[in-house]
Amino acid sequence: MNIFTQLESEVRSYSRAWPVVFDRAIGSLMYDEDGKEYLDFFTGAGALNYGHNNPELKRVLLDYLADDRIVHSLDMFTSARRDFLETLDEVILKPRDLDYKVVFPGPGGANAVEAALKLARKVTGRESVVNFTNAFHGMTLGALSVTGNSLKRGGAGVPLVHATPMPYDDYFDGDYPDFFYFERLLEDSGSGLNIPAAVIVETVQGEGGINAARAEWLRQLAALCTQHDILLIVDDIQMGCGRTGDFFSFEEAGIVPDIVCLSKSISGYGIPMALTLIKPELDVWQPGEHNGTFRGISPGFATAAAALRRYWSDDELRDSTITKGARVEGWFNTFVARYPQHELIAKGRGLARGLQFPSGELADAVCQAAFERGLLMETSGPEGEVMKILPALTITDIELERGLRIIDESVRAVLGEPDPHAADHTVDHDADRADHNAENKEHTPA
Repeated sequence: MNIFTQLESEVRSYSRAWPVVFDRAIGSLMYDEDGKEYLDFFTGAGALNYGHNNPELKRVLLDYLADDRIVHSLDMFTSARRDFLETLDEVILKPRDLDYKVVFPGPGGANAVEAALKLARKVTGRESVVNFTNAFHGMTLGALSVTGNSLKRGGAGVPLVHATPMPYDDYFDGDYPDFFYFERLLEDSGSGLNIPAAVIVETVQGEGGINAARAEWLRQLAALCTQHDILLIVDDIQMGCGRTGDFFSFEEAGIVPDIVCLSKSISGYGIPMALTLIKPELDVWQPGEHNGTFRGISPGFATAAAALRRYWSDDELRDSTITKGARVEGWFNTFVARYPQHELIAKGRGLARGLQFPSGELADAVCQAAFERGLLMETSGPEGEVMKILPALTITDIELERGLRIIDESVRAVLGEPDPHAADHTVDHDADRADHNAENKEHTPA
């Protein structure tokens, strides 16, 4: 028995799918302690949009620590906090004509969601919140109450109340008009639905199965919320910071949420950090009414500001993400067309992509086959039926192509299908590695 199985709780999950000990990582590559290389299409569940140990951000972090700068500061004013806020305002908010105040709720995404729900109830004086089928918003009780997954909800140990689920976009496969149920309940005084304080939504449901809402659906939702004086919360924890192309995933729809939750990649380096962005008129907190010890981890402010300046002062990363996402979409659509008998479904936006299988067993088997070939990816969806990829936005074209070829080989192996273009799709890891090292020689670990 090793120390992990001896001392660590049975609640661990990712280590069961990838039973190796990882030691080093850079860019889109991870290495186990034996030196074996893995291409990472998981990236900390979307917390590493700019890759592992991004060299530009690492330099900022090391310089910050070497200069004995403030590390922990609660909500005291610091030069690092000021630099981050000024950069967020100048690089992200003002160019998008967004007027938000910033709440630092704590280090994780669930903290951002809890702050959003708490504030919505305080502002409106109402208790209930509407969420959507297959949503995932976090593991704390408030966030869990607006989460759909039955396994995760079952771990609460207490009733999860004050939340009402509604059908997400295309939940009924287009058989009914958008919001026919939600709108009818809101307008019928006999429906029994209390007017909610807020609606919380993901524009792309990551853990729910890479379900991407249409821009028109999001616009209708925003209009419905405005019509009934309901606050709109967008949970952009996994899909923000450029995952779908634009910095915010809701930009494509042209909507302006009342509250936005950010975490995961906002620090740029994998340092725990979260934000809840709120319209100024919603800022009704009393001093200290919502706080936490780890609201001021200044190294995260430093790397976050550097990431915003480096990657969001122009459209280069945005355009690259959209282009690479289209490349993945093309491969996944090819799988769907090539194997119609297996009823595969390609899903997603940007570099949040999924391939849905008829069962969770098949999707899991594909991920395991890919792991054996040196690729990390996970499953999602209510039954784990979706093979999900979240590669770094900075992934090279060579690495992306290599990963897609591994997925191709893994899908065929699990489905028992021959390769129709063996000469084009045979995975040559040595050649790929040589190409990668030539392209990124200065970043290859010693």
